[in-house]
Amino acid sequence: MHDERILKQLPARVNADSRLCWRGRHVDTAFLIECGQEQFLVKIKNGCIESVSKGVFASSEWCFALRASGATWSAFWQALPVPGYHDIMAMLKFKYLKMEGDLYPLMSHLLYFKDVLAAARLVGSHA
Repeated sequence: MHDERILKQLPARVNADSRLCWRGRHVDTAFLIECGQEQFLVKIKNGCIESVSKGVFASSEWCFALRASGATWSAFWQALPVPGYHDIMAMLKFKYLKMEGDLYPLMSHLLYFKDVLAAARLVGSHA
C-alpha cells in the first residue's frame, strides 16, 4: 500500500538529515501512525528513526498515536497539500486527525515531529 511504502522510506529520509536528527537529539520515544485500518509503530532514539514497523500494537508499545483515515494521510503527503491537510495541527483543528496518549513528547518537540512527518511528504512526492 501507498502509506506503507512512504513510511518504510521514512527512516532513511529523516536519518539523512543531520540537522533534523540534531534537533531531535533529546527525543526517545515510540509513536503510532494509524492510516485507516493500518498501524505503523515509529521508534525514535536520539532524534533518529530506529524503525518503522507495520502491525497491530498494544497501547503499551507507543507513547502517543496519530490516527487518521488513509485518504487524510494521502492528502497530507502530497507535495503541495491543500489547506487543512498541510499540517498535523490543521488536521487536528478540522477533526481529520485524532491524537491520543501521552502528548507531552509530541508537544514539547512539535517542530521536530512536524518535520519528521514532512519528510514523509517529500518521499510521497517522489513515489
